Amino acid sequence: MKIKSGISLYRFAKKIIPGGTTLFSKRSELHLPNKWPAYFSKGKGTFLWDLKGNKFLDMFCAVGTNVLGYANSTVNKSVSNTINKSNMSTLNCPEEVYLANNIIKHHPWASMAKFTRGGGEANAVAIRIARSNTKKKNVAFCGYHGWHDWYLSANINSKKNLDQHLMSGLNYDGLPDNLRNTSFPFPFNDIEYLYKLINKKKIGIIKMEVMRNIKPKNNFLKKVRDICNKKKIILIFDECTTGYRENMGGIHLNFKINPDIAIFGKALGNGFAINAIIGKKKLMRKAENTFISSTFWGERAGYTAAIATIKELKRLHAFKKVKANGQMIKTVWLNLSKKYNVPIKVMGTNAIPSFEFLKNHALNKTYLTQEMLKNKILATNTIYVNIFHKKEIIKKYKKVLDKIFFDIGQNKNLKKNLKSKICYKPISRIN
Repeated sequence: MKIKSGISLYRFAKKIIPGGTTLFSKRSELHLPNKWPAYFSKGKGTFLWDLKGNKFLDMFCAVGTNVLGYANSTVNKSVSNTINKSNMSTLNCPEEVYLANNIIKHHPWASMAKFTRGGGEANAVAIRIARSNTKKKNVAFCGYHGWHDWYLSANINSKKNLDQHLMSGLNYDGLPDNLRNTSFPFPFNDIEYLYKLINKKKIGIIKMEVMRNIKPKNNFLKKVRDICNKKKIILIFDECTTGYRENMGGIHLNFKINPDIAIFGKALGNGFAINAIIGKKKLMRKAENTFISSTFWGERAGYTAAIATIKELKRLHAFKKVKANGQMIKTVWLNLSKKYNVPIKVMGTNAIPSFEFLKNHALNKTYLTQEMLKNKILATNTIYVNIFHKKEIIKKYKKVLDKIFFDIGQNKNLKKNLKSKICYKPISRIN
């Protein structure tokens, strides 16, 4: 088949792939409908080339998978050497054991680990293990935890239940009705709401993202930990996004609050598929009493990539660089907001900074993405910072953003100047 551009390939893909692409976050409609380049031919550092050979500075960075940038030579060499020796075999790869030992060393509270390829399945494994350890099967959750039935079932009672945790009005077609009243959302930093939920719904498991857009307040995490201890509730921290991004391990280590089970993904393998579920031995042992298994969880490349990534993160002092780069980006946003009187709300950690336009967010975001693309920059209102987003890159980004904020501040007819439809509402983050 002959395809002239990523845009035309995406149109064709929508005819043969539901939604156009397997990953929701990479749908063009979320960024710049009918204009987003959609597909890449290669990447290096923080640059991507599309199917026509156009080079782009990438500020979005693969939805957060590549802290070390694209095609890191050390990680890729390790994986290449592994593949040359066979990625799969009848026997187990030793790297699985090495990686488990590595991650447990970073988290002294944990004793055992299991692995998957995707974050959604890692979340499902964690729930299965937790439920095998308690007679109270109901789950209270806060944040986004994947696509599996246990999570989406929260919307069976009301389609609004996931509005602030994932996206509004999310359908739950294909879910059995008997999952109704098994998973319940709670607001971040609202301990009183959580107390009431626990007392009313026979909660045996609490699963939550440690933080995303806003910090825990009034010792929220400690209060959650205390009530879990008191009520014998299993606490799971989902750090698929936040883990191995600002420190060597989970961001929960910064708050000195330990869960019973934790999950890591995205940044762990620098673009290679690997997710980890770690936990206390008493809990994790129960995984042997239920069936949890998948052939490709045993492939070697993901383990090798994660081991090499952890070494590179340490060698390059990546966490220090990422946090410094993210702080510079936040400062740029705040200064331009003040300079052109464009009210915004800056959120997130320094590793995943984001902002929201307080007026006409969807319109302004679409215009921002369009104008960035004109200047060969892939950028929206969220940046997954990597080690290459340094001063000279941020300076180039700022120069283009300055003009965009000027246009928005002048109240120009942005809608008239749009060459595409306004972008869809993206995934929401209550925390």
